Amino acid sequence: MTQTLKIVSWNINSVRFRIDIVERFLREAAPDILCLQETKVIDGDFPLQPFRDLGYDHIVLNGQRMHHGVAILSRVPLAEDKRLDWQANGEARHVGVRLENGLRLENVYVPAGGDIPDRDENPKFGQKLDFLARMTDWSAGLGDTPTLLVGDFNIAPLESDVWSHKQLLKVVSHTPIEVDTLNRLQAAHDWVDLGRHFVPAPERLYTWWSYRAKDWAASDRGRRLDHMWASASVAQKAVGHRVFEDCRSWLKPSDHIPIMTEFAF
Repeated sequence: MTQTLKIVSWNINSVRFRIDIVERFLREAAPDILCLQETKVIDGDFPLQPFRDLGYDHIVLNGQRMHHGVAILSRVPLAEDKRLDWQANGEARHVGVRLENGLRLENVYVPAGGDIPDRDENPKFGQKLDFLARMTDWSAGLGDTPTLLVGDFNIAPLESDVWSHKQLLKVVSHTPIEVDTLNRLQAAHDWVDLGRHFVPAPERLYTWWSYRAKDWAASDRGRRLDHMWASASVAQKAVGHRVFEDCRSWLKPSDHIPIMTEFAF
């Protein structure tokens, strides 16, 4: 019997502040699993009830006061939750679970990396590169474990993943060193980039627009910072991928939009 599974990733930029649009999205899109990043709340203060009211009874949290934080909220059972410290400083940036069908689901919030793309001048940039290096080592050890890696990677790797490749070459999130580092991570497990699997380059594909723009849609200075990567065996089960650009215009929006992949297992 084929099981259809819809999995969403969304940097929500404070789950409590934006709980209204989270509820609206869940009612309209009805995913089976929602992976959130930048929840900005300790586990004890996470707004559990709105999710349970909508049938998301399986909840795994890794929260932190005012900063970072990740969560997985699911209508299907979850097991073997793990929290890996790829930042090596205790920040809440990862949570992973196993589904009953054997799939590993890993939800990650990669550090933004500050404003200066130089690890000597900007320690945050070095921390970002080191975070990705630890993820690369982890990826290399996955073997044949069927895995889906989702989240805010804070890197737009392709030229068509940003509104202007030339103007962003020295801007953190699209610099050559970040792209090279992300490519090494992808190669470590032969990850399939599901976004570009369904929307091949050079087609426009963005998931983030700055709050600084007066009219984000008119200026359309977007970047594809949010990703879903799958093991080859998992990618073969993917039947559709969608980005929800309209959510960027909702009341009190996140600067990121949800992305969703549907699988037929």
